[in-house]
Amino acid sequence: MKKSKARSVFIGVCVAPAVILFIIFMLVPTFNIFKMSLYKWGGFSNSKEFIGLNNFKTLLADTKFLRTFQNSILLVVCVTVITISFSLIFAAIISREKIKGENFFRIIFYIPNILSIVIISAIFSAIYDPTNGLLNSVLGIFRGEKDPILWLGDQKIVIFSLVIALVWQAIGYYMVMYMASMASIPASIYESADLEGANHIQQFFSITLPLIWTNIRTTLSFFVISTINLSFQLVKVLTNGGPDGATDVFLSYMYNQAYTNSSYGYGMAIGVVVFLFSFGLAAVISFVTKREPLEF
Repeated sequence: MKKSKARSVFIGVCVAPAVILFIIFMLVPTFNIFKMSLYKWGGFSNSKEFIGLNNFKTLLADTKFLRTFQNSILLVVCVTVITISFSLIFAAIISREKIKGENFFRIIFYIPNILSIVIISAIFSAIYDPTNGLLNSVLGIFRGEKDPILWLGDQKIVIFSLVIALVWQAIGYYMVMYMASMASIPASIYESADLEGANHIQQFFSITLPLIWTNIRTTLSFFVISTINLSFQLVKVLTNGGPDGATDVFLSYMYNQAYTNSSYGYGMAIGVVVFLFSFGLAAVISFVTKREPLEF
């Protein structure tokens, strides 16, 4: 009994700091966000007016917010599909095709992930520069003396310019993760498939994907949440929501409302919607991608 009690006390002492930090820095701020979304408050005054769900009613009729919602969905869908797809393809090629310098390619692909979002924004700002940028310079060889493409100034294409930057930043990280999962698959399974006459594409869909599916499910949920966060940072540094709000996303619009327009309560209402949307989307992804794990 004494040993059991001592063990329980030891576990409690070890876990207590993490629980306390979680309550202080996660639960309390989250509760405050929900609480402040029910008030009309500028954020810098002592006067707070309780207005109930009026902030959410205003939100539903806010066309600018609906536009940021569309932008966020487009970014999440495009960036997730492209990044996960290419990460899987590159990981399979480097892992299975016996390419020389495998570790070199791992490092090269992983480098963008260790760069800060400010540096990434500076790189793509130079690439997208309409007059001296790398992209327009290369396209100019084929297009001739035509007007330069405004990659960050044209409302029709600017959101896709952000997609490219986000994909470039994330693709190496997930490629390395998938390569680690693929390395655990026994070579004998692929040898048996070769004897059965299955080519590499068939093996990829019949063997590789099913056996690393658990890892793919985990990275999908994680990637969706991280894309929502990273898109705000990239937008804030690279375009600041322009042109004319064409690149505003959830968190950039929330930031502007709470700290620029002095509508803190309204900004927190947006934060509540983002919070519920993020966890709801993660739950949907987890449910849709659920399947019985395969063993080997």
